Formats: sequence, structure tokens, C-alpha cells
Amino acid sequence: MKNTLKDQIKNGERVLGGFVGMYSPNLVEMIGYAGFDFIVIDDEHAAFSYTELENLIRTAENVGLVPLVRVSYDPSSIQKALDRGAKGIQVPMVNTKEDAENVIAQAKFPPFGNRGVAFSHRAARYGMDSGEAFIDSSNEEILVIPHIETVEATENFEEIMSVAGIDIAFIGSTDLSVNMGFKKEGAKHPDVQKRIARLYETAQKNNYTIGTVAGDSTSVKDAFDKGAKYVSVVTNTVIFEGLKNLVRQGES
Repeated sequence: MKNTLKDQIKNGERVLGGFVGMYSPNLVEMIGYAGFDFIVIDDEHAAFSYTELENLIRTAENVGLVPLVRVSYDPSSIQKALDRGAKGIQVPMVNTKEDAENVIAQAKFPPFGNRGVAFSHRAARYGMDSGEAFIDSSNEEILVIPHIETVEATENFEEIMSVAGIDIAFIGSTDLSVNMGFKKEGAKHPDVQKRIARLYETAQKNNYTIGTVAGDSTSVKDAFDKGAKYVSVVTNTVIFEGLKNLVRQGES
């Protein structure tokens, strides 16, 4: 179960993905054909059954995308996503070192964690992969990406990233701005930007890989220019803005 995205991250390459917030295999195909590197199926905010989750993962693989899942708060969400074949997880609201350790415990098989073991599911090709080889490969190849999106998380940033098995720190700027009390101004507020800038500085000093969200091509470029290596656009926003622009241009 080689994870090409993890190899790209290890090599310091920039990778671009798209959050998928609707059940649409067709959209996933378009993202793949457009040349993206990965998708993040948004099981935190969107409405997916586990069957739909699996179908989107399968579709991603068919068009050369690495499928990741932003998991929900359900205790079984990590296990379900990985057993369906996700090559990585993004985990919301990881605020402490203990939170990060709990994520690793759920995402990794023993001796690194306590993920439940089975070989009859899709990730193990229904039993074609099994035993030590599958367990070791899963532990090595699965990407684990905590969200840094509260004041508490930013203050515990280095402790969170010190946990063995954490691959990327994903800055959730919208949640962070609301957590800081800037519901109206959002992530553009200077205090939010200063806190995010400190995260980038700390990441550069410690050689952490930073990920973040983007809404359009300009913000994608800005994120990469700041030092992010892993950027995911919100496809709902991209589609909706494109539709609104068509209407505006038609009315002008």
C-alpha cells in the first residue's frame, strides 16, 4: 500500500489537494483529471455514509489521487476511514500532546498504537494482504495530520509535533480565528495572522511540514510562498465562486 503522497512530502515537494464535501464520484474524477495530488473527504462537516466514503476512496484511486479523510468526532471514525482504504487522516481539534498521542494510538497498529486488526476489509484487499507485512506497511505509509486550530493548540504546537508518527501540521485558520474571538474579521485579522506566522516560523526552525486550506488560486500561491508544502482547496467554494462569477459576468 505504497503512499506516493507521503513520499512527496518526505522529498519536500509541494502538493495540492481538494476537500470534497459532497457525495460526487464525478467531482472526484474531475479533481484527478485536473492534476491534483490528493483529496480530503470531509467526514467532519459533510454527510457521508461509510459506503459513500469507500466509493469516493475507490474513485480517487482510479484517477491517480491519494485519498485522505478528515475524520469526524465519532470514536470509530479513524478506524472506519483506514479500513475503507484511506491513505491518511486529518484530525480536527488536536489541542495537546495527549490528543496527538491518542490519534496515533487509533491510527497505528501495535506496537505503536492499538488500531483494531482485521484483514478482511478493503484496505487489506479483502485478505490478499495480511499479517506482519500489512501491519508494518500500514504503520509506515498512513499519513497522520492533526489540525492546529485553537489557541491551545498553537501554544502546544511543538509538543504536538514531537509525537512520533505525526507527519504534517494542518493550520485551520477559520477555526483559529473564531477560537480567538474574531468571528467577524476571520482569519484576516492581524492577531490571527501573527499567530499563524509564528507557527510557520516554528515549523521552519524545527523542520515541520505545514499544511493549510485555500479558497482560490491566489491563496494557494500565498500559502506555498509562506512555506506550506501541503495545501488543500475547498472544492465547494471553488465551484460556487465560479458559478457566481458567471452570473456576475452575464449581468455586466
